[in-house]
Amino acid sequence: MLRMLYGYLPAVLEGLVTTLKVSALSLAIACVFGLVGAAARLSESRIARLLAGVYTTLIRGLPELVLMLMIFYGGQMGVNALSDRLGGGYVDIDPFVAGTATLGFIFGAYLTETFRGAILAIPKGQIEAGHAFGLTRLQVARRIVAPQMVRHAIPGFANNWLVMVKATALVSVIGLDDMMHRAGLASASTRQPFTFYAAIACIYLAVTTVSLLALHVLEKRFSLGVRRVDF
Repeated sequence: MLRMLYGYLPAVLEGLVTTLKVSALSLAIACVFGLVGAAARLSESRIARLLAGVYTTLIRGLPELVLMLMIFYGGQMGVNALSDRLGGGYVDIDPFVAGTATLGFIFGAYLTETFRGAILAIPKGQIEAGHAFGLTRLQVARRIVAPQMVRHAIPGFANNWLVMVKATALVSVIGLDDMMHRAGLASASTRQPFTFYAAIACIYLAVTTVSLLALHVLEKRFSLGVRRVDF
């Protein structure tokens, strides 16, 4: 198995770099969608709550692969239809951009509920006390809400991150030259699919294990001074 991997391992590891880039950028986009969505879900505007509710319900109710294909090909059609109206030529959307944006949009719905739950876990009395001390809404959000929201959100955030890392394997279906795509090419050339996909599974396991350790350290850092109650 190792001898079989030797000639293809550098190419697979180059694909791993692409996979990690997609994961990191998708997470950043998802955090933006999640924060905006959580703010909308908790806002006093009925329209904002409705739109955010529709967004989270639809996205969480459909498989990631179906959404990936719908958004990629639907976006491709929409961009080219607009280009035709403007007199432009055919526009080929880059798979990296499309995959990153799609994953960010999808997991933004999950992080919306994660952030919303984290904000709701903060005692309202603390927020009211901040206003009573003369703090502005921005100061309350920065000094009271944000630090505690991060602590409450870390467990759900960690779970979404792990799922997102694994979901990057889906990006290969739209033509991105990532780790899964290169493993597929190698397995087709050698006719040893189990060897390469087993190696990919080990690499994903290593990435998720390191992520869990890092997130555990982060959770301990934000839980300093918080008393744990055991039942």
